[in-house]
Amino acid sequence: MSVNKINKRTQKESAMKTGAAYIRVSTEDQIEYSPDSQLKKIQEYAHSHQILLPKHLIFQDEGISGRSARKRPAFMKMIGMAKQTPRPFDVILVWKFSRFARSRQDSILYKSMLRKDCGINVISITEQLSDDPTAILIEALLEAMDEYYSINLAQEVRRGMYEKFSRGGVVSVPPFGYRMGAEHFEPDPEKAPLVPMMFQNFLNGMSCHRIAAMLNDLGVQTIRGNPFESRSVKYILTNPTYLGKLRRSKDTSAAPGHFLHTSIPFQTDKPAPAFPDAHQSRQPMLLVDGHHPPLVDSETFHLAQQRMALLDKKHTADIKTASYSYMLQGLVRCGSCGSILTPAEKGRSLQCCRYAKGLCHQSHHIRLEKLNLAVLEGLKNDLNDLVPTERIHIRRKRTAVPEAETAAFTKLLEKEIRRLERIKTAYESGADSLEEYQTNKTASIRRIRKLKEKLGRQNSPLSPAAPDISLSPKQTLSLLARNTTSESAKNELLKAFISHITFFRPEDAICIHYRI
Repeated sequence: MSVNKINKRTQKESAMKTGAAYIRVSTEDQIEYSPDSQLKKIQEYAHSHQILLPKHLIFQDEGISGRSARKRPAFMKMIGMAKQTPRPFDVILVWKFSRFARSRQDSILYKSMLRKDCGINVISITEQLSDDPTAILIEALLEAMDEYYSINLAQEVRRGMYEKFSRGGVVSVPPFGYRMGAEHFEPDPEKAPLVPMMFQNFLNGMSCHRIAAMLNDLGVQTIRGNPFESRSVKYILTNPTYLGKLRRSKDTSAAPGHFLHTSIPFQTDKPAPAFPDAHQSRQPMLLVDGHHPPLVDSETFHLAQQRMALLDKKHTADIKTASYSYMLQGLVRCGSCGSILTPAEKGRSLQCCRYAKGLCHQSHHIRLEKLNLAVLEGLKNDLNDLVPTERIHIRRKRTAVPEAETAAFTKLLEKEIRRLERIKTAYESGADSLEEYQTNKTASIRRIRKLKEKLGRQNSPLSPAAPDISLSPKQTLSLLARNTTSESAKNELLKAFISHITFFRPEDAICIHYRI
Protein backbone atom coordinates (compact mmCIF):
# COMPACT_ATOMS: atom_id res chain seq x y z
CA MET A 1 0.00 0.00 0.00
CA SER A 2 2.71 2.42 0.99
CA VAL A 3 4.82 1.39 -2.02
CA ASN A 4 1.99 2.23 -4.42
CA LYS A 5 1.56 5.64 -2.82
CA ILE A 6 5.26 6.41 -3.26
CA ASN A 7 5.20 5.35 -6.89
CA LYS A 8 2.13 7.49 -7.59
CA ARG A 9 3.80 10.51 -5.96
CA THR A 10 6.98 9.94 -7.99
CA GLN A 11 5.00 9.80 -11.22
CA LYS A 12 3.11 12.93 -10.28
CA GLU A 13 6.34 14.85 -9.53
CA SER A 14 7.90 13.70 -12.80
CA ALA A 15 4.93 15.19 -14.65
CA MET A 16 5.34 18.56 -12.88
CA LYS A 17 7.29 21.36 -14.50
CA THR A 18 10.44 22.74 -12.93
CA GLY A 19 10.51 26.50 -12.57
CA ALA A 20 13.04 29.20 -11.81
CA ALA A 21 12.15 32.40 -10.00
CA TYR A 22 13.67 35.74 -10.83
CA ILE A 23 13.32 38.54 -8.27
CA ARG A 24 14.55 42.09 -8.71
CA VAL A 25 14.16 45.09 -6.44
CA SER A 26 15.42 48.55 -7.37
CA THR A 27 15.73 51.47 -4.98
CA GLU A 28 12.63 53.28 -6.21
CA ASP A 29 10.23 50.35 -5.70
CA GLN A 30 7.59 50.34 -2.98
CA ILE A 31 7.25 47.87 -0.12
CA GLU A 32 4.94 45.50 -2.06
CA TYR A 33 7.84 44.78 -4.40
CA SER A 34 10.17 43.66 -1.60
CA PRO A 35 12.12 40.42 -2.22
CA ASP A 36 10.21 38.49 0.44
CA SER A 37 6.84 39.63 -0.93
CA GLN A 38 7.75 38.66 -4.50
CA LEU A 39 9.12 35.27 -3.46
CA LYS A 40 6.07 34.46 -1.35
CA LYS A 41 3.66 35.20 -4.20
CA ILE A 42 5.79 33.26 -6.69
CA GLN A 43 5.91 30.23 -4.37
CA GLU A 44 2.12 30.33 -3.96
CA TYR A 45 1.67 30.47 -7.73
CA ALA A 46 4.12 27.61 -8.27
CA HIS A 47 2.34 25.45 -5.69
CA SER A 48 -1.10 26.10 -7.16
CA HIS A 49 0.11 25.40 -10.71
CA GLN A 50 2.12 22.28 -9.81
CA ILE A 51 5.52 23.82 -10.61
CA LEU A 52 8.58 22.67 -8.67
CA LEU A 53 10.67 25.60 -7.43
CA PRO A 54 14.05 24.42 -6.02
CA LYS A 55 15.99 26.86 -3.83
CA HIS A 56 19.04 26.85 -6.10
CA LEU A 57 16.84 28.12 -8.96
CA ILE A 58 15.77 31.29 -7.14
CA PHE A 59 17.72 34.22 -8.61
CA GLN A 60 17.68 37.63 -6.99
CA ASP A 61 19.12 41.08 -7.84
CA GLU A 62 18.64 43.72 -5.15
CA GLY A 63 19.01 47.47 -5.57
CA ILE A 64 19.73 47.14 -9.30
CA SER A 65 17.91 48.89 -12.13
CA GLY A 66 16.25 46.78 -14.80
CA ARG A 67 17.32 49.11 -17.63
CA SER A 68 20.36 46.97 -18.50
CA ALA A 69 20.44 43.18 -18.28
CA ARG A 70 24.24 42.87 -18.36
CA LYS A 71 24.50 44.84 -15.12
CA ARG A 72 22.41 42.24 -13.26
CA PRO A 73 24.64 39.30 -12.21
CA ALA A 74 21.85 37.00 -10.99
CA PHE A 75 19.87 37.57 -14.20
CA MET A 76 22.86 36.74 -16.40
CA LYS A 77 23.56 33.61 -14.31
CA MET A 78 19.96 32.49 -14.85
CA ILE A 79 20.22 33.06 -18.61
CA GLY A 80 23.49 31.12 -18.68
CA MET A 81 21.90 28.14 -16.90
CA ALA A 82 18.93 28.22 -19.28
CA LYS A 83 21.27 27.46 -22.20
CA GLN A 84 22.48 24.22 -20.63
CA THR A 85 21.54 20.81 -22.03
CA PRO A 86 19.37 19.30 -20.71
CA ARG A 87 17.60 22.47 -19.63
CA PRO A 88 17.50 22.84 -15.82
CA PHE A 89 14.01 24.43 -15.73
CA ASP A 90 10.95 24.81 -17.94
CA VAL A 91 9.60 28.24 -17.00
CA ILE A 92 10.78 31.46 -15.37
CA LEU A 93 8.38 33.01 -12.87
CA VAL A 94 8.43 36.74 -12.17
CA TRP A 95 6.22 39.04 -10.11
CA LYS A 96 5.68 41.33 -13.10
CA PHE A 97 7.21 41.56 -16.55
CA SER A 98 8.90 44.78 -15.41
CA ARG A 99 10.95 42.64 -12.97
CA PHE A 100 12.35 40.68 -15.92
CA ALA A 101 13.38 43.79 -17.90
CA ARG A 102 12.45 47.42 -18.30
CA SER A 103 14.07 47.74 -21.67
CA ARG A 104 12.04 46.54 -24.63
CA GLN A 105 15.24 45.62 -26.42
CA ASP A 106 16.40 43.35 -23.56
CA SER A 107 12.92 41.93 -23.06
CA ILE A 108 12.47 40.96 -26.72
CA LEU A 109 16.04 39.65 -27.01
CA TYR A 110 16.03 37.36 -23.97
CA LYS A 111 12.39 36.24 -24.17
CA SER A 112 12.83 35.31 -27.83
CA MET A 113 16.08 33.48 -27.12
CA LEU A 114 14.53 31.58 -24.20
CA ARG A 115 11.45 30.54 -26.20
CA LYS A 116 13.11 29.56 -29.50
CA ASP A 117 16.49 28.21 -28.37
CA CYS A 118 15.70 26.84 -24.91
CA GLY A 119 11.97 26.13 -24.92
CA ILE A 120 11.51 28.21 -21.75
CA ASN A 121 8.64 30.67 -21.21
CA VAL A 122 8.65 33.73 -18.98
CA ILE A 123 5.47 33.93 -16.88
CA SER A 124 4.27 36.97 -14.94
CA ILE A 125 2.18 35.75 -12.01
CA THR A 126 0.23 39.04 -11.83
CA GLU A 127 -0.10 39.75 -15.56
CA GLN A 128 -1.68 36.57 -16.92
CA LEU A 129 -1.67 36.23 -20.72
CA SER A 130 -3.81 33.83 -22.73
CA ASP A 131 -2.71 31.68 -25.66
CA ASP A 132 -4.67 33.93 -28.01
CA PRO A 133 -2.57 35.81 -30.64
CA THR A 134 -3.75 39.10 -29.12
CA ALA A 135 -1.60 38.24 -26.09
CA ILE A 136 1.42 39.26 -28.19
CA LEU A 137 0.03 42.79 -28.50
CA ILE A 138 -0.84 42.95 -24.81
CA GLU A 139 2.65 41.77 -23.81
CA ALA A 140 4.27 44.34 -26.14
CA LEU A 141 2.06 47.07 -24.64
CA LEU A 142 3.08 46.06 -21.12
CA GLU A 143 6.74 46.14 -22.10
CA ALA A 144 6.36 49.60 -23.67
CA MET A 145 4.57 50.89 -20.55
CA ASP A 146 7.33 49.47 -18.31
CA GLU A 147 10.05 51.13 -20.37
CA TYR A 148 8.16 54.44 -20.39
CA TYR A 149 7.73 54.24 -16.61
CA SER A 150 11.45 53.57 -16.12
CA ILE A 151 12.59 56.42 -18.38
CA ASN A 152 10.04 58.88 -17.00
CA LEU A 153 10.89 57.96 -13.40
CA ALA A 154 14.61 58.48 -14.05
CA GLN A 155 13.93 61.92 -15.53
CA GLU A 156 11.73 62.89 -12.60
CA VAL A 157 14.35 61.74 -10.11
CA ARG A 158 17.10 63.71 -11.91
CA ARG A 159 14.85 66.77 -12.13
CA GLY A 160 14.11 66.57 -8.42
CA MET A 161 17.82 66.21 -7.59
CA TYR A 162 18.68 69.25 -9.72
CA GLU A 163 15.93 71.26 -8.07
CA LYS A 164 17.32 70.34 -4.66
CA PHE A 165 20.86 71.03 -5.85
CA SER A 166 19.90 74.48 -7.20
CA ARG A 167 18.81 75.44 -3.67
CA GLY A 168 22.13 74.30 -2.20
CA GLY A 169 20.84 70.89 -1.08
CA VAL A 170 23.12 67.87 -0.89
CA VAL A 171 22.59 65.24 -3.60
CA SER A 172 25.93 63.40 -3.40
CA VAL A 173 28.21 61.73 -0.88
CA PRO A 174 30.51 64.05 1.10
CA PRO A 175 34.04 64.44 -0.30
CA PHE A 176 37.23 63.78 1.64
CA GLY A 177 37.40 66.02 4.72
CA TYR A 178 33.63 66.22 5.21
CA ARG A 179 30.98 63.96 6.67
CA MET A 180 27.21 64.00 6.26
CA GLY A 181 25.38 66.08 8.83
CA ALA A 182 21.64 66.39 9.39
CA GLU A 183 21.02 68.36 6.17
CA HIS A 184 24.41 69.34 4.75
CA PHE A 185 28.11 68.50 4.85
CA GLU A 186 30.07 69.20 8.01
CA PRO A 187 33.85 69.05 8.56
CA ASP A 188 35.25 65.70 9.67
CA PRO A 189 37.29 66.45 12.82
CA GLU A 190 40.03 63.98 11.83
CA LYS A 191 40.29 64.51 8.06
CA ALA A 192 39.28 68.16 7.62
CA PRO A 193 42.69 69.55 8.78
CA LEU A 194 44.39 67.48 6.07
CA VAL A 195 42.70 69.42 3.25
CA PRO A 196 44.29 72.86 3.90
CA MET A 197 47.59 71.05 4.52
CA MET A 198 47.37 69.47 1.05
CA PHE A 199 46.66 72.85 -0.55
CA GLN A 200 49.55 74.48 1.32
CA ASN A 201 52.00 71.73 0.42
CA PHE A 202 50.95 71.97 -3.22
CA LEU A 203 51.49 75.73 -3.26
CA ASN A 204 54.89 75.21 -1.62
CA GLY A 205 55.97 73.17 -4.64
CA MET A 206 55.06 69.63 -3.60
CA SER A 207 53.69 67.49 -6.44
CA CYS A 208 50.42 65.54 -6.28
CA HIS A 209 52.45 62.33 -6.32
CA ARG A 210 54.49 63.37 -3.27
CA ILE A 211 51.36 64.50 -1.39
CA ALA A 212 49.73 61.13 -2.10
CA ALA A 213 52.86 59.29 -0.92
CA MET A 214 52.95 61.35 2.29
CA LEU A 215 49.28 60.58 3.07
CA ASN A 216 49.75 56.88 2.35
CA ASP A 217 52.83 56.81 4.56
CA LEU A 218 50.69 58.17 7.40
CA GLY A 219 47.97 55.57 6.85
CA VAL A 220 45.39 58.04 5.51
CA GLN A 221 42.88 56.61 3.02
CA THR A 222 40.42 58.07 0.52
CA ILE A 223 36.68 58.18 1.20
CA ARG A 224 36.41 54.78 -0.50
CA GLY A 225 39.07 53.29 1.77
CA ASN A 226 41.74 53.12 -0.93
CA PRO A 227 45.32 54.43 -0.93
CA PHE A 228 45.82 57.91 -2.35
CA GLU A 229 47.00 58.38 -5.93
CA SER A 230 48.07 61.48 -7.84
CA ARG A 231 44.65 61.75 -9.48
CA SER A 232 42.80 61.55 -6.15
CA VAL A 233 44.96 64.39 -4.78
CA LYS A 234 44.33 66.41 -7.96
CA TYR A 235 40.59 65.80 -7.59
CA ILE A 236 40.69 67.32 -4.10
CA LEU A 237 42.84 70.28 -5.15
CA THR A 238 40.42 71.19 -7.97
CA ASN A 239 37.17 70.57 -6.08
CA PRO A 240 35.28 73.84 -5.31
CA THR A 241 33.35 72.04 -2.56
CA TYR A 242 36.18 73.10 -0.24
CA LEU A 243 35.19 76.73 -0.93
CA GLY A 244 31.68 76.14 0.39
CA LYS A 245 30.32 75.39 -3.10
CA LEU A 246 28.44 72.45 -4.55
CA ARG A 247 29.04 71.22 -8.08
CA ARG A 248 27.29 68.86 -10.42
CA SER A 249 27.75 67.88 -14.05
CA LYS A 250 25.51 69.86 -16.35
CA ASP A 251 22.55 67.97 -17.75
CA THR A 252 20.16 70.24 -19.64
CA SER A 253 17.55 67.49 -20.03
CA ALA A 254 17.11 67.22 -16.26
CA ALA A 255 17.94 70.71 -15.06
CA PRO A 256 15.00 73.03 -14.32
CA GLY A 257 14.43 75.82 -16.80
CA HIS A 258 15.13 78.61 -14.28
CA PHE A 259 18.40 77.08 -13.09
CA LEU A 260 21.36 79.41 -13.71
CA HIS A 261 25.05 78.66 -13.98
CA THR A 262 26.75 80.59 -11.19
CA SER A 263 30.46 81.27 -11.00
CA ILE A 264 32.74 81.46 -7.96
CA PRO A 265 33.62 85.02 -6.88
CA PHE A 266 37.26 85.67 -6.09
CA GLN A 267 38.69 88.71 -4.33
CA THR A 268 41.17 89.28 -7.09
CA ASP A 269 41.58 91.08 -10.38
CA LYS A 270 42.45 87.86 -12.16
CA PRO A 271 39.72 85.92 -13.95
CA ALA A 272 38.18 83.01 -12.12
CA PRO A 273 39.69 79.75 -13.34
CA ALA A 274 37.90 76.70 -14.57
CA PHE A 275 37.59 73.79 -12.19
CA PRO A 276 38.70 70.61 -13.94
CA ASP A 277 37.40 67.35 -12.63
CA ALA A 278 39.96 64.60 -12.19
CA HIS A 279 37.75 62.21 -14.15
CA GLN A 280 35.54 64.44 -16.34
CA SER A 281 37.63 67.54 -16.91
CA ARG A 282 35.84 68.48 -20.15
CA GLN A 283 32.29 68.08 -18.88
CA PRO A 284 30.55 71.41 -18.09
CA MET A 285 29.84 71.83 -14.40
CA LEU A 286 27.14 73.70 -12.50
CA LEU A 287 28.09 75.49 -9.28
CA VAL A 288 25.89 76.80 -6.47
CA ASP A 289 26.47 78.08 -2.95
CA GLY A 290 26.30 75.28 -0.41
CA HIS A 291 25.37 75.45 3.26
CA HIS A 292 28.55 73.78 4.51
CA PRO A 293 31.59 75.67 5.88
CA PRO A 294 34.61 76.01 3.54
CA LEU A 295 37.93 74.36 4.40
CA VAL A 296 40.16 76.71 2.35
CA ASP A 297 39.92 80.40 1.51
CA SER A 298 39.28 81.64 -2.03
CA GLU A 299 42.78 83.07 -2.53
CA THR A 300 44.46 79.77 -1.63
CA PHE A 301 42.11 77.87 -3.91
CA HIS A 302 42.67 80.33 -6.76
CA LEU A 303 46.47 80.07 -6.47
CA ALA A 304 46.20 76.27 -6.46
CA GLN A 305 44.19 76.39 -9.72
CA GLN A 306 46.81 78.66 -11.28
CA ARG A 307 49.63 76.26 -10.43
CA MET A 308 47.55 73.27 -11.54
CA ALA A 309 46.86 74.94 -14.90
CA LEU A 310 50.56 75.71 -15.28
CA LEU A 311 51.49 72.10 -14.60
CA ASP A 312 48.91 70.90 -17.12
CA LYS A 313 50.42 73.15 -19.80
CA LYS A 314 53.85 71.68 -19.14
CA HIS A 315 52.58 68.46 -20.62
CA THR A 316 53.83 69.73 -24.01
CA ALA A 317 57.08 71.62 -24.62
CA ASP A 318 57.50 72.92 -21.08
CA ILE A 319 57.37 69.46 -19.53
CA LYS A 320 60.12 68.31 -21.88
CA THR A 321 62.26 71.21 -20.75
CA ALA A 322 61.67 70.48 -17.07
CA SER A 323 62.41 66.77 -17.46
CA TYR A 324 66.09 67.39 -18.27
CA SER A 325 68.35 68.02 -15.31
CA TYR A 326 71.72 69.51 -16.28
CA MET A 327 74.51 71.47 -14.60
CA LEU A 328 73.78 74.83 -16.26
CA GLN A 329 69.98 74.65 -15.89
CA GLY A 330 68.49 78.15 -15.60
CA LEU A 331 71.89 79.87 -15.67
CA VAL A 332 72.72 80.47 -19.35
CA ARG A 333 71.23 83.52 -21.08
CA CYS A 334 71.05 84.65 -24.67
CA GLY A 335 73.60 87.32 -25.60
CA SER A 336 71.08 89.00 -27.92
CA CYS A 337 67.81 89.19 -25.96
CA GLY A 338 68.78 88.04 -22.45
CA SER A 339 66.34 85.10 -22.36
CA ILE A 340 67.16 81.75 -20.82
CA LEU A 341 68.62 79.03 -23.02
CA THR A 342 66.50 75.88 -22.76
CA PRO A 343 67.18 72.25 -23.81
CA ALA A 344 66.85 71.23 -27.45
CA GLU A 345 67.44 67.96 -29.29
CA LYS A 346 66.32 65.89 -26.29
CA GLY A 347 68.69 67.68 -23.92
CA ARG A 348 71.82 67.39 -26.06
CA SER A 349 72.01 71.13 -26.79
CA LEU A 350 70.62 74.53 -25.71
CA GLN A 351 68.77 77.20 -27.68
CA CYS A 352 67.26 80.59 -26.87
CA CYS A 353 63.66 80.05 -25.81
CA ARG A 354 62.51 83.15 -27.70
CA TYR A 355 64.28 82.26 -30.95
CA ALA A 356 61.98 79.29 -31.63
CA LYS A 357 58.98 81.63 -31.26
CA GLY A 358 60.42 84.18 -33.66
CA LEU A 359 60.98 86.75 -30.91
CA CYS A 360 64.80 86.68 -31.07
CA HIS A 361 66.64 87.34 -34.33
CA GLN A 362 69.84 85.43 -33.48
CA SER A 363 70.11 81.67 -33.02
CA HIS A 364 72.13 80.68 -29.93
CA HIS A 365 72.21 76.94 -30.53
CA ILE A 366 75.16 75.22 -28.82
CA ARG A 367 76.01 71.68 -27.80
CA LEU A 368 75.59 71.27 -24.04
CA GLU A 369 78.78 69.20 -23.74
CA LYS A 370 80.81 71.98 -25.42
CA LEU A 371 79.25 74.66 -23.20
CA ASN A 372 79.93 72.65 -20.02
CA LEU A 373 83.63 72.38 -20.90
CA ALA A 374 83.84 76.11 -21.64
CA VAL A 375 82.20 77.02 -18.32
CA LEU A 376 84.40 74.65 -16.31
CA GLU A 377 87.52 76.05 -18.02
CA GLY A 378 86.40 79.60 -17.27
CA LEU A 379 85.70 78.73 -13.63
CA LYS A 380 89.10 77.08 -13.31
CA ASN A 381 90.83 80.23 -14.49
CA ASP A 382 88.73 82.52 -12.30
CA LEU A 383 88.73 80.48 -9.08
CA ASN A 384 92.46 79.81 -9.22
CA ASP A 385 92.95 83.57 -8.88
CA LEU A 386 91.22 83.53 -5.50
CA VAL A 387 93.12 83.28 -2.25
CA PRO A 388 93.18 79.62 -1.06
CA THR A 389 91.54 80.64 2.22
CA GLU A 390 88.55 82.20 0.39
CA ARG A 391 85.39 80.17 0.90
CA ILE A 392 82.26 79.68 -1.18
CA HIS A 393 79.18 79.43 1.02
CA ILE A 394 76.04 77.55 -0.01
CA ARG A 395 73.02 78.49 2.11
CA ARG A 396 70.19 75.98 1.95
CA LYS A 397 66.61 77.25 1.80
CA ARG A 398 64.45 77.02 4.90
CA THR A 399 60.73 77.46 4.87
CA ALA A 400 58.30 78.09 7.68
CA VAL A 401 56.11 75.15 8.65
CA PRO A 402 52.41 75.85 7.91
CA GLU A 403 50.14 75.78 10.95
CA ALA A 404 47.66 73.67 8.98
CA GLU A 405 50.22 70.91 8.64
CA THR A 406 50.92 70.84 12.39
CA ALA A 407 47.18 70.71 13.16
CA ALA A 408 46.62 67.91 10.67
CA PHE A 409 49.46 65.77 12.03
CA THR A 410 48.24 66.36 15.58
CA LYS A 411 44.75 65.10 14.67
CA LEU A 412 46.23 62.05 12.97
CA LEU A 413 48.41 61.31 16.01
CA GLU A 414 45.40 61.49 18.35
CA LYS A 415 43.45 59.17 16.05
CA GLU A 416 46.33 56.67 15.89
CA ILE A 417 46.70 56.61 19.68
CA ARG A 418 42.99 55.83 20.01
CA ARG A 419 43.38 53.10 17.41
CA LEU A 420 46.21 51.54 19.42
CA GLU A 421 43.94 51.44 22.46
CA ARG A 422 41.22 49.69 20.43
CA ILE A 423 43.75 47.13 19.19
CA LYS A 424 44.68 46.32 22.78
CA THR A 425 41.02 46.08 23.80
CA ALA A 426 40.25 43.74 20.88
CA TYR A 427 43.03 41.38 21.98
CA GLU A 428 42.03 41.43 25.65
CA SER A 429 38.41 40.67 24.76
CA GLY A 430 39.47 37.72 22.61
CA ALA A 431 38.32 39.24 19.32
CA ASP A 432 41.88 39.20 17.90
CA SER A 433 44.46 36.47 18.14
CA LEU A 434 47.97 37.10 19.50
CA GLU A 435 49.38 37.16 15.97
CA GLU A 436 46.77 39.70 14.80
CA TYR A 437 47.41 41.80 17.89
CA GLN A 438 51.17 41.89 17.34
CA THR A 439 50.80 42.75 13.63
CA ASN A 440 48.27 45.54 14.23
CA LYS A 441 50.20 46.89 17.21
CA THR A 442 53.50 47.02 15.28
CA ALA A 443 51.88 48.88 12.35
CA SER A 444 50.17 51.36 14.68
CA ILE A 445 53.32 52.07 16.69
CA ARG A 446 55.23 52.65 13.46
CA ARG A 447 52.68 55.23 12.33
CA ILE A 448 52.73 56.92 15.74
CA ARG A 449 56.54 57.15 15.60
CA LYS A 450 56.44 58.73 12.14
CA LEU A 451 53.84 61.28 13.22
CA LYS A 452 55.81 62.19 16.35
CA GLU A 453 58.95 62.63 14.26
CA LYS A 454 57.16 65.00 11.90
CA LEU A 455 55.69 66.98 14.78
CA GLY A 456 59.07 67.03 16.55
CA ARG A 457 60.75 68.54 13.51
CA GLN A 458 58.12 71.24 13.45
CA ASN A 459 58.69 72.53 16.97
CA SER A 460 61.12 75.12 15.61
CA PRO A 461 59.80 78.05 13.51
CA LEU A 462 61.79 76.81 10.50
CA SER A 463 61.56 73.41 8.90
CA PRO A 464 64.69 71.26 8.98
CA ALA A 465 67.00 71.47 5.99
CA ALA A 466 70.45 70.29 5.05
CA PRO A 467 73.22 72.30 6.78
CA ASP A 468 75.02 75.15 5.03
CA ILE A 469 78.14 74.19 3.08
CA SER A 470 81.43 76.09 2.99
CA LEU A 471 83.88 75.06 0.24
CA SER A 472 87.28 76.22 -0.88
CA PRO A 473 87.82 77.09 -4.59
CA LYS A 474 89.74 73.83 -5.05
CA GLN A 475 86.94 71.77 -3.48
CA THR A 476 84.37 73.56 -5.64
CA LEU A 477 86.22 72.76 -8.86
CA SER A 478 86.72 69.17 -7.75
CA LEU A 479 83.01 68.65 -7.14
CA LEU A 480 82.08 70.20 -10.48
CA ALA A 481 84.57 68.01 -12.36
CA ARG A 482 83.53 64.71 -10.75
CA ASN A 483 81.30 62.37 -12.75
CA THR A 484 79.84 61.02 -9.50
CA THR A 485 78.36 64.41 -8.56
CA SER A 486 74.75 64.63 -9.79
CA GLU A 487 73.75 67.30 -12.30
CA SER A 488 71.25 68.80 -9.84
CA ALA A 489 73.96 69.05 -7.13
CA LYS A 490 76.31 70.78 -9.58
CA ASN A 491 73.52 73.17 -10.53
CA GLU A 492 72.86 74.02 -6.87
CA LEU A 493 76.57 74.59 -6.31
CA LEU A 494 76.88 76.92 -9.32
CA LYS A 495 73.82 78.95 -8.35
CA ALA A 496 75.40 79.60 -4.93
CA PHE A 497 78.08 81.88 -6.39
CA ILE A 498 77.05 82.51 -10.04
CA SER A 499 74.30 84.97 -10.95
CA HIS A 500 74.10 83.96 -14.61
CA ILE A 501 76.18 83.10 -17.67
CA THR A 502 75.81 85.04 -20.94
CA PHE A 503 76.48 83.20 -24.17
CA PHE A 504 77.36 85.24 -27.28
CA ARG A 505 76.72 83.23 -30.44
CA PRO A 506 78.58 85.31 -33.10
CA GLU A 507 81.72 85.48 -30.94
CA ASP A 508 81.22 81.95 -29.57
CA ALA A 509 82.15 83.28 -26.13
CA ILE A 510 80.75 83.23 -22.60
CA CYS A 511 80.73 85.75 -19.76
CA ILE A 512 80.31 84.45 -16.19
CA HIS A 513 78.60 86.85 -13.75
CA TYR A 514 79.50 86.03 -10.13
CA ARG A 515 77.67 86.79 -6.92
CA ILE A 516 80.97 87.29 -5.06
